[in-house]
Amino acid sequence: MKKAVRLHLLGSVQAFSFPQFIKDHAEASNVKGFVRRLEDGRAEIFLEGHSPDVESMIEICKQGPKYSIIRGVEMREERLQDFKEFKIIKF
Repeated sequence: MKKAVRLHLLGSVQAFSFPQFIKDHAEASNVKGFVRRLEDGRAEIFLEGHSPDVESMIEICKQGPKYSIIRGVEMREERLQDFKEFKIIKF
């Protein structure tokens, strides 16, 4: 079964390593969607794919790469949007 979630991460993430880290893991997990930085400084991540893959990506996002400090995560279920790839959008 497929699922989709939207995460908002609050914390300290590096503009170069964080989005690429998320993209690399998403592609390796066959998860589609995007990562971007919002105007308020939070990182937004949309993930969709098979439930176990998305659940695994949620945990990866909560940890982030080395030197990231994730202080809070908001998550909500979303409707599937049939993304074809995982993109980095203006980070």
